[in-house]
Amino acid sequence: MPEPFSIAFIVRDPLPPTRADLLTLFGAEMPRHGVGSELVGQSGGGGPAEWGGGGMHAVGSLNSRYASVLSPAWDLLGLARAWRRRKPDGIQVRDKIASGLLGRLAAAALGVPFLYWMSFPIVEGFEVRRDEIARRGRGPRWLAHAARAAASRWLLYRLVLPGARHVFVQSEAMADWLAGKGLARERMTAVPMGVDAALCERGRIVPSLDSRLDGRRVVLYLGRVAQARGSGFLLDVVERLALDVPDILLVIAGDAPSGDDMAWMRAEIARRRLDGRVLLTGWLARQQALGYAVRAEVGLSPIPRGVLYDVSSPTKLVEYLALGIPGVANDIPDQARVLAESGAGLCVPMEAPAFAAAVRRLLHEPGLAASCAARGPAWVRAHRSYAILGRTVAQAYAGILAGRGD
Repeated sequence: MPEPFSIAFIVRDPLPPTRADLLTLFGAEMPRHGVGSELVGQSGGGGPAEWGGGGMHAVGSLNSRYASVLSPAWDLLGLARAWRRRKPDGIQVRDKIASGLLGRLAAAALGVPFLYWMSFPIVEGFEVRRDEIARRGRGPRWLAHAARAAASRWLLYRLVLPGARHVFVQSEAMADWLAGKGLARERMTAVPMGVDAALCERGRIVPSLDSRLDGRRVVLYLGRVAQARGSGFLLDVVERLALDVPDILLVIAGDAPSGDDMAWMRAEIARRRLDGRVLLTGWLARQQALGYAVRAEVGLSPIPRGVLYDVSSPTKLVEYLALGIPGVANDIPDQARVLAESGAGLCVPMEAPAFAAAVRRLLHEPGLAASCAARGPAWVRAHRSYAILGRTVAQAYAGILAGRGD
């Protein structure tokens, strides 16, 4: 970029951040392109205390019972602190609605562009939660959630997004979806989830020495499990595979969002008598998880279809490909696109027979599996590494921020 820029960036994630798309994209890649960021948000994260991208301003705590009510005021105070440290060339808000409106107003007052980063259809998430509660009765709790969903929809789609100079979205599918709601397509840039290519170099990863993997045909699911996300589907698949792949082992390398979800998954494994065919690791440090991953022959990425996930960009499939693991994924738009472009796996409907057949094919056809494994890393480096994504975001900022508030 011709000159350095700085953005005040209000985030939903707890600070210090732990998500790779913040740590790597904004903490490492953006500074290489002359874009600094003053992070604003609430404390509660477990990431590194030092922020390589600029400054960090945590006001309030996500552990507070009043966080959902007070976070807009906290963000406004954090924004003032960021401004005192360095006047921003733009104000960007990620996945916050009330704070998005405040960010728009602050940007107008300072004469700088307002930007919005949308990584999840949060309004639709509120509506799904409202409808879940409605199935148990429409009492005061339902009324509160219904009011939140309605107010959020009005604020986001009437005031926040229309007032943004530019909107960064999670996927091309999300951009098309928002264009269908009237947002100009040329005002959006898709930034899908990526990986740090250096961390996913297979030769640098120490394979797990867990003896339970020895002599098994290992299939991997890298990520969290939850009943609401239909994680029981993984068990449906392994049940079918066990019929003709007697040494199959599904490794679920990840935690659950709650103790109840983990207890549910363990109970399901026991109920289906899959204890010897499913290894549920629980939480693992990243390098440990990758150690399990490189011992797998196939990686699974089933993502439920629907308004919440059809516009998503799952990381796990890209991680499999970066590690040289053939992927089997269902046909949400981003995954279908990744597999069509890369040729590094098989895309099937989210149906247990289809998933099992695809896994079985990769296990039984070594030539196909080897060609998929060979294609993945190069495709990821060329299209989904954070170095490549950083270049895309930097080019967008160059066009947006060069004119400042013009």
